[in-house]
Amino acid sequence: MQENKDATSTEKPMPENIDAYIAGFPEAVQERMNLIRKTIHEAAPGACEKISWRMPTFTIKKTLVHFAAFKNHIGFFPGPVAIEVFAEELSAYKTGKEIIQFPHKKPIPTELISRIVGFRVKEIS
Repeated sequence: MQENKDATSTEKPMPENIDAYIAGFPEAVQERMNLIRKTIHEAAPGACEKISWRMPTFTIKKTLVHFAAFKNHIGFFPGPVAIEVFAEELSAYKTGKEIIQFPHKKPIPTELISRIVGFRVKEIS
């Protein structure tokens, strides 16, 4: 399939679910997104999946985290408080108010993602 321009591109139809979203990217990016998806489910077994803001979204009562693929990275959106709490550990990554960028050229930090998701679960509860 052709690579999506970015996570929120409106030039492509809205994916029906996370499987359809992931299928729209090259195999190497699909593997990275599936690893993030698995990590989220392991850290938050009760999380539900949906597409929100044109991105894979995980919820427990309310939004837990989002992620999305871009040309050079996967954006992970755990919310501003999580980014602030984990700022020191995230210093190796480009971050913004609500995003952490995991470059395609670096391994996915599954252990860190797991701890961030665990923090979000506690924050929501």
